Amino acid sequence: MISVLILTKNEEQDLPGCLQSVTWSDDVHVFDSFSNDKTIEIALAAGAKITQRQFDNWSAHQNWGLKNISFKHKWVLYIDADERVSPELQQSLQSVNIINTVNVAFEIQRRDFAWNGKWLKHAQMSPYYIRLFRPDKMRYERLVNPVSMADGSIGRLNGYIDHYPFSKGIKFWLARHLNYAEMEAAIRMEQIGTAKQFSLKKAFFCTDFTERRYHQKGIFYKLPCRPLVKWLYMIFYKMAFLDGITGITYANLQSIYEYFIVLKTNEIANKER
Repeated sequence: MISVLILTKNEEQDLPGCLQSVTWSDDVHVFDSFSNDKTIEIALAAGAKITQRQFDNWSAHQNWGLKNISFKHKWVLYIDADERVSPELQQSLQSVNIINTVNVAFEIQRRDFAWNGKWLKHAQMSPYYIRLFRPDKMRYERLVNPVSMADGSIGRLNGYIDHYPFSKGIKFWLARHLNYAEMEAAIRMEQIGTAKQFSLKKAFFCTDFTERRYHQKGIFYKLPCRPLVKWLYMIFYKMAFLDGITGITYANLQSIYEYFIVLKTNEIANKER
């Protein structure tokens, strides 16, 4: 009743565990960006269907996949290769009444795990993501960290998607986030050029988590000393310190990522001047 979509690029390390967690689905699709490792071989061995496209940016890539991949079922679960469907979530997915529901999508809680296997229960930035949806009612916006836009009402499922962002090591995490920073900087410069407005009211009181996060991020970009603000937000508001030294270290890494964005934004601005 539910198809599965997995985005990949050189994921021979993480893909086997991801595929193992979705063996309950009879329609698994690996949407690959021309991997040059054993990703395709692993996917085919698991019986997954392969679609390949050159990656350009996150929203364009995801939107193309939803429009062009022929899913067997009306509903699609989207996960990344470094994520796993937990047994609790599998039970929810197999029991949810998606035939008669008025919803077009469902939010699922994600658990982020640190390099030492500890759940970043307090330190993780965003716990809920729209991951189960009807592809004809879903679109993505933003070049990186895309915003999920569902055309209809959104429900919420029990269970977790388990995320292992440090599965390839801290060095890989930093390199990947330096690339993300370039795209975030490009988005920021576009916002400056178009004088895009964000709503403070929606940033704090919008009931739609995705829209609320969108306006929060837009307003946050305008703040001075953003790396420090983010660190204070994570340590004292999110209470990352309750995750111990692991949570504090993760807050430090997130602040460094924010500093990457500041540096790349300044670099682009200097070049334009």
